[in-house]
Amino acid sequence: MKSFKSMAYPYIIWSIFLIVLPMLLIVIYAFTKEGNSVINIQFTLENFARFFSDKVFFNVLKRSFFIAVATTIICILLGYPLAYVTARMKPKSQIVMVFMVTIPTWINMLVRTYAWRGILDKSGILNSLLGLFGIGPVQFLETGFAVILGMVYNFLPFMVLQIYNSLSKMDYSYIEAASDLGADRLHTFLRVTLPLSIPGVISGITLVFLPAVSSFFIPKLLGGGQYVLIGNVIENQFLTSGDWGFGSAISLIMAIIIIISMHITKKLDKDPSSEGGKL
Repeated sequence: MKSFKSMAYPYIIWSIFLIVLPMLLIVIYAFTKEGNSVINIQFTLENFARFFSDKVFFNVLKRSFFIAVATTIICILLGYPLAYVTARMKPKSQIVMVFMVTIPTWINMLVRTYAWRGILDKSGILNSLLGLFGIGPVQFLETGFAVILGMVYNFLPFMVLQIYNSLSKMDYSYIEAASDLGADRLHTFLRVTLPLSIPGVISGITLVFLPAVSSFFIPKLLGGGQYVLIGNVIENQFLTSGDWGFGSAISLIMAIIIIISMHITKKLDKDPSSEGGKL
């Protein structure tokens, strides 16, 4: 047992240096401001007051949530049918489908997002195809459509895999029982399959919504300077403006929002097996 505990020590040390200490620094920068010297650091709430009093930043936060929610909903609508069809296939076919879904994730996300710039550009592939029908050129880049498309493309595999894992582990005796009791396919899906797959849906929502709401390079590449999200504001405060205190305050606000979101999703993620067999 001691040997297994000792194996966790490198991970604990790694977590302290890469997670705990950076978060501690963010908290310190968020609640302090520089004085005349390093020792004379003063406590302040000005950074938080600035964020909530300025409508510009609050509107950026609302826009970020809208994009993240839209991305999550689209990923569910696209991912659930794909995961459902995959889970109903033969084992060898399932392996092929999972392989096809995960292939894009083998390529760096930044490279994949850059590829969409070439597709959505006015002289890109999509506008070239529309030109064959006498349409265009259409402005796709630097729009909300491009940002949502880029996020859905990058985060969809996480939704599909989570739902697929729930559906593939489902006890199909429930479906057989529902069929024996006279339930048709629609009622079987709504009363048995869907409730049993909810844990996978909740996990997928967590893996899509949380990175989407804080993403900065996808809106930067596909939205340009015309479409700024909260992640871009944080990046700008640290790298361009040099206002680490304000950037840390926004980061801390986002961390609290993410923790609350994770708590809510955990509350929703209940074991539905006791309800799955009720018709």
